[in-house]
Order: sequence, then structure tokens, then C-alpha cells
Amino acid sequence: MSAYVQCFDESCAQRYPLHISEHLCERCGNLLEVRYEDQPSAASKLRATWLQRKSSNKIEDRSGVWRFRELLPFVSELNQIVTLAEGNTPLLEVPEASAWAGDVKLTIKHQGNNPTGSFKDLGMTACVTAARMFGNRVIACASTGNTSASMAAYGARAGMKSVVFVPAGKISSAKLAQALEFGAAVIEIVANFDEALRLLRSIRAELGLYVVNSINPFRLEGQKTIAAEILEQRDWKIPDYLVVPGGNLGNVSAIAKGLFELQSWGLIDTLPRLVVTQAEGANPFYRLWKAKQVEIIPQPNPVTEASAIRIGDPVNWKKAYQALLRTDGLCESVSDDKIFAAKEALARDGVGCEPASAATVAGIRKLVHSRQIKPGADVLAVLTGHQLKDPESSLRRRDEKDLARQRIRVEPNMKELLSALETVLNADSQLSLK
Repeated sequence: MSAYVQCFDESCAQRYPLHISEHLCERCGNLLEVRYEDQPSAASKLRATWLQRKSSNKIEDRSGVWRFRELLPFVSELNQIVTLAEGNTPLLEVPEASAWAGDVKLTIKHQGNNPTGSFKDLGMTACVTAARMFGNRVIACASTGNTSASMAAYGARAGMKSVVFVPAGKISSAKLAQALEFGAAVIEIVANFDEALRLLRSIRAELGLYVVNSINPFRLEGQKTIAAEILEQRDWKIPDYLVVPGGNLGNVSAIAKGLFELQSWGLIDTLPRLVVTQAEGANPFYRLWKAKQVEIIPQPNPVTEASAIRIGDPVNWKKAYQALLRTDGLCESVSDDKIFAAKEALARDGVGCEPASAATVAGIRKLVHSRQIKPGADVLAVLTGHQLKDPESSLRRRDEKDLARQRIRVEPNMKELLSALETVLNADSQLSLK
């Protein structure tokens, strides 16, 4: 199958070779995406092929991305693949969170179970594989945290040098530690994410850096495979709504691309309604959607404790906008308080996640209460990051009284120990957030 890169704007549709180093259309300035000349041969048999590979011990089959490699035919030789056996993340019912959200049947797809703890690994395996194919030696990104951790890990796996631009003082210590441990050079910019990305793009060509942010179309190629994995786990039953948090908006754009391709190849008949949820302090896409504007108005100083979606100028907004239009989608904005309340509801199901992930469940609750999501709907929420990605915010949000009940220091004697245990066992088990 012949692969190429094309401007995603159909009114332009300018084509480029796969190895193009620039990620914007030279003719119109829009983003590019990977396209394929033909659909896979024997597309009707793909479901059985993908399922059969789950019993294989080959490294490319143990990946939840490359197991669906017919969706990624830009790779001609399997030995070029850079993988950490990403994907294969669980689909879970969450009755407590479902009850909190409202009258819906809620399940979650937990991408925090990926090798570096976030959904970014799905895109990074494809993106770094492309970088290796094209002979790049230095990969780079701007990041609020998760992208840097993922890029550094896959860069190390591929034997490449990694350079990370992060907003100074605005990245969690857990995410920073990951990037450093995998050997990345970390440049802390005294600015926000959007400015860090602008600076990186301005020096990319001069320094020979291969940028792996979601502006890179190969990132979205890897991330789109979650659509196939979700549907396979659901025995190919389409949910009514599929909800994702919105930061740079690459994830919803990728999922949409995966769904559209599956539909065009005859593997599914209908599409779920895609939903994007943003934090109130970083919601330029929500404002665009509600106001029915033709251009996004960036937020110069986005503010939210959900650091993974603290982005004021999302580069993928046009792709995301088209995705919602084509699926009769929705967009919502939620407060940090509601995000952490949703995080607590998920915790009652034994499910931990970083704050940005919980924005999905908070958005579902708001949409159910406003009747934009129908009662009894089958709703799937994508949780994008692991619970330990942003531990500082979780601790800050715990009520001091609750913390005092949960964390008790005693001297090593039986009397104090029994007294402490009696206090704990008799305490109200329902702890609350501020």
C-alpha cells in the first residue's frame, strides 16, 4: 500500500513525500496527515487477524499499536519498529463513577497503563519509528510532561538523543524525573507550553531536530489505533459517546482518523459521537465550539491544576473541529473542583488517574445534567494518564482532616498502635476533597 503525507484540508490537498521534515503545508499552512492509496487487502478478515495475533509472542504482536499494523502501512520492514509493547490497556466498568456521573452506562479505557504511564506511548512508537526510518538522530518536543517522558523512553530505545522544552516550574516532578532518567536533555523555558513549542519549531531546521509533538502526523497514526483496540474489546459494539480530555487536541483528532478509516474499510457501520472536555482555565477550543467561531482565540495564560491539558493554543484544533462536526460531537468545559471530584469518584472504583484524565468524567456529569448526553447512554471515557503522573496536585487537594485520619504516626508500642487502629476503623470511610 502506497503511503504519503497530505495537507488535511481537502480544499488544498497538497501531497508530500513521507520523509518531509516540516509538519505544516507549504501551500496553505495547515497541518499534514498520513494518507494511503488503497485500503488493506482482505479488509473483512482483519478482525480475525488482529485477534489471532494476541496469542503471538513476537514483539510487534505484543504491541497494542503494531498488532493493528495494517492501519499503519507506512512501515515496510517490521525490524524498523521501535516498541515497548505499548497499548493493550484495560477497558473497565466503573459503577461508582458511573453513578456519580449520572444516568449513564460508563466504562473507561485506561491509557495510564502504558509503559511510561500515558497515551502518548501509542503515538510515540509510530513517531520514533518514522524518525528512525528517515535517518534522524535527534528528536525533540515541547511538553507539559507526558510527551517528554514518552519521547525520552522511546528515544532511548532507538538509541537517539532526546531534547525536551518544558515550561519552567510548571511540570510535575514525576514527569520531569521520567524524562531525566531516560537520558533526555531538559531545557526549561520561562514561559508556557505554547511559547515553548513556538521556540522549538523556530529552531528545528537550524539544529536538525525531528519534532515529535502532535503536530507530527505520525504521532496521530499511532494514537489512532486505540479506536480499533477499544472496539475489539467491546466485541465491535459502538458506544453512543466516546469522551476524551482536550489539551493540544491531537488525541481526539487521532481517534477520529482511526474511526473514519475503520468505517471506510467496512469494519464498522456507524460512529460514536466524539466528546472533548477541557478545563475551564484552559478551554480555547470549548469557547470556539460554543461561539461557532471560524478561528480559535488562544489563551495566553492558561490556568488549571490539570497540567496535561494546560494548553492555550492547541495546534490540532482544526482537525478536532472537523472530528466533532463529522460525528455530531460535543464539547464541554469543567472546573478544577469538578475534575478532582471526578477523580475521587473514580478512586472509589479503585481506578487512579492524573487530573486531566478525570476531566472526561467531570464533563460527562455536566453533559448528563444538561441533557446533552441522553439518559441511559452507553458512554466510554478515555483516561489518558497514570495516577502517579501528578501526585503533588492530589496531595494538595486532600482535606487536612481527611489526611489526619488517613496518615497517623505512632510510637512503636502496642497501646498507641491499637488506639490508632481503633480510630481509623471507627472513622467515616467516606473521605472528601475540598
